[in-house]
Amino acid sequence: MYKERTCCFSGHRKLPEEKIEHIIIRLNHEVENLIAQGVTNFISGGALGFDKVAASMIVAKKELGREIRLIFALPCKNHDEHWSAKQKELYRNLLAEADEVIYVSEGYCDGCIKKRNRYMIDHSAYCICARFYPFSSTDQTVMYARQKGLMIINVTD
Repeated sequence: MYKERTCCFSGHRKLPEEKIEHIIIRLNHEVENLIAQGVTNFISGGALGFDKVAASMIVAKKELGREIRLIFALPCKNHDEHWSAKQKELYRNLLAEADEVIYVSEGYCDGCIKKRNRYMIDHSAYCICARFYPFSSTDQTVMYARQKGLMIINVTD
């Protein structure tokens, strides 16, 4: 995986209902722009909310014949342990479409989410985010991406 051709996603688990359509339109536009610039790898953290939306979009683009890869960087193997049956089913369907799955920890532990977020940033040149709320893990991830010099694209603007 080449960092220069890799984009990760970071966003909130709960997105404002009235903003979802705008986010999806912007996300599609920005992903297409990056593909046109030669980005081929897209990393999702596998969380509910924005991560799921972004991963679903990459799967759809692959099904349309785009030569891109979906990579999941997950905090642990039992990441979905406390999710509903419906959430687990969608998650596992998306995982089945992945080109690669990376677990940064075996089981859930303090700091594994942060470790996952740092892994995604450290292996990417671009970060597409859906960032609304300050002082959140998304906010911390985007600040880390900024420190590491990634191009940050906020699809909530």
